[in-house]
Amino acid sequence: MATVANFLAKPIATVVPRPSSAVASTSSFVFFNHNKTNSLFRRQTLPRKLFSAVKVKAGAAPPGKVGTPPAKDEKLQKIHSGEEFDEALKNAKSKLVVAEFATSKSDQSNKIYPFMVELSRTCNDVVFLLVMGDESDKTRELCRREKIEKVPHFSFYKSMEKIHEEEGVEPDQLMGDVLYYGDNHSAVVQLHGRPDVEKLIEENRVGGKLIVLDVGLKHCGPCVKVYPTVLKLSRSMSETVVFARMNGDENDSCMEFLKDMDVIEVPTFLFIKDGEIRGRYVGSGKGELIGEILRYSGVRVTY
Repeated sequence: MATVANFLAKPIATVVPRPSSAVASTSSFVFFNHNKTNSLFRRQTLPRKLFSAVKVKAGAAPPGKVGTPPAKDEKLQKIHSGEEFDEALKNAKSKLVVAEFATSKSDQSNKIYPFMVELSRTCNDVVFLLVMGDESDKTRELCRREKIEKVPHFSFYKSMEKIHEEEGVEPDQLMGDVLYYGDNHSAVVQLHGRPDVEKLIEENRVGGKLIVLDVGLKHCGPCVKVYPTVLKLSRSMSETVVFARMNGDENDSCMEFLKDMDVIEVPTFLFIKDGEIRGRYVGSGKGELIGEILRYSGVRVTY
């Protein structure tokens, strides 16, 4: 769990450290030197079985082969300069943009490249970019501008604003980030303020459906960790449960709603039925969350 006040004091982009087992697979690539350290938090690797629908196909050329023509269905855009990078962010508008910064000699970059290609084919509402830092002086300058120190490095953008970044992630963790920060592809209702919450409650005041409102923050590790479970449940329980999500730090209206609901730690799940808040669960435990959903849905649960 994360405390709301602590996250509000953090900078816009939060770098999440790679797991200790992956340290040796991340390459240093010196674009610039500085001694600044980041305040970091650790989160667990996401369950691989949640992402079985995304299968990596063989045959994708490693990123180091810059001259290799891309496959017809490959939507991963290769960027060769800062101007191209800025233009891609501009053209994406409000879509999520995932940019991988890599080098031709990075084994980890080569390893994750086929997964990036497959993600670009399956996530049509997300724009994927690839920058080879050692390709030319222009890409080196772009990496210096974006303050890339180690590869592979993944930066997430929306509306030309960097909202998140990570180093040396595994495929399942990258998939979890795409699910969390890309909000157009999910079966979870996205709420952007109190009016949206009130509308959702009014729409489901009759009918007997339970509303599960996932309240979190943009840069909250536990919120990202539990979200694939929320997404999966929203599909399997759609006949009896409505799932919704709100990021408290999206705007003033969302933050005011968190204060009114006395949300101190995130993620917090509010359970609403027949127009009334029946209870809440604070935490990111998959089993506990499912148990609480069943309990507030009227299913008897024995612990």
